[in-house]
Amino acid sequence: MDNMPVLVTVAVSFLATAAFGFWLIPLMRKVKYGQTILEIGPRWHKSKQGTPTMGGFMFACGIIVGVAAGVVMLFTGVGGVGYLFGSREIFMIVLGVMMSIGFGLIGFIDDYIKVVKKRNLGLSERQKLMMQFILAAGYILAMYLSGNDSTRVDIPFLGQYDIGLVYYPLAILGIVFIVNVVNFTDGIDGLCASVTFTSSLGFLMIAGILHMEGMSVMAAALAGGTLGFLVWNLNPAKIFMGDTGSMFLGGMVVALAFGLGIPVFLLFLGIIYIIEGLSVVIQTTYFKHTRRKYGKGKRIFKMTPIHHHFEMGGWSENKIVAVFCFIQLIFAALAVYAASNI
Repeated sequence: MDNMPVLVTVAVSFLATAAFGFWLIPLMRKVKYGQTILEIGPRWHKSKQGTPTMGGFMFACGIIVGVAAGVVMLFTGVGGVGYLFGSREIFMIVLGVMMSIGFGLIGFIDDYIKVVKKRNLGLSERQKLMMQFILAAGYILAMYLSGNDSTRVDIPFLGQYDIGLVYYPLAILGIVFIVNVVNFTDGIDGLCASVTFTSSLGFLMIAGILHMEGMSVMAAALAGGTLGFLVWNLNPAKIFMGDTGSMFLGGMVVALAFGLGIPVFLLFLGIIYIIEGLSVVIQTTYFKHTRRKYGKGKRIFKMTPIHHHFEMGGWSENKIVAVFCFIQLIFAALAVYAASNI
């Protein structure tokens, strides 16, 4: 496989995202689009009050530009017009980017309401989930109508199984779940972008193993965009990605998994996201159960999502990011190994 489209995509996505920060951060400060910190959060997070948010625009634009550059490289070097308009991968790239933009727009609406009202509340959970389910269903429907779907799924280390019609509701639920748990991972400086960068490396290697040049470009754009954002988002963060960014990233991660035909591999490639989400579910369920049973709710974790549990236990933000990325790297390597045996 020619590595030049991948290298160009990474470079363009990284540079576009990093450069965009020079314009967006001063703009967000000027219009006072700063983050409002919840009272229930760690008390030391109050020092982050007013930090510019909606930084997801930076890598959303950078990734889209990077994908476009990579596709042009493939267009000129692989199969010309026939490749550009007839390739399944190009269709999945366009569909995936559109879905990611859609989730990013939902996040933007949420962020905008928070910023205008100057409080950390945005769309209601019902409103947010309704829009997410409609978007996820539209994505799966588009795959079905185009003939790019399959009810056969590859399960890491176990083989391929045809799960029939149950595939469709599970796929929709899975998309919404992953997008929301990626959102949960955005809670401390650099965490969500770093974990997503690590995960994107796994997707990039799997795309290479499967000889899917288009998906390699998409994974490379995600890697470059998240790395470019980290120029501004590492502790102490100069800008936050907001729901605009985390939901866009969730869409990209899901699009890569479905584009590569390995949605179940998200159990490995999205392990940190899943742990973050499950910590919230476990904490909430246990609290409600003990409140009903004993009249007073009890907690398993000091605070959720789980990165706050470690933060409350004395871990620095940088340590949490490093440990979580290391765990994600191990599971991404397992996913790569499993993919090599498909």
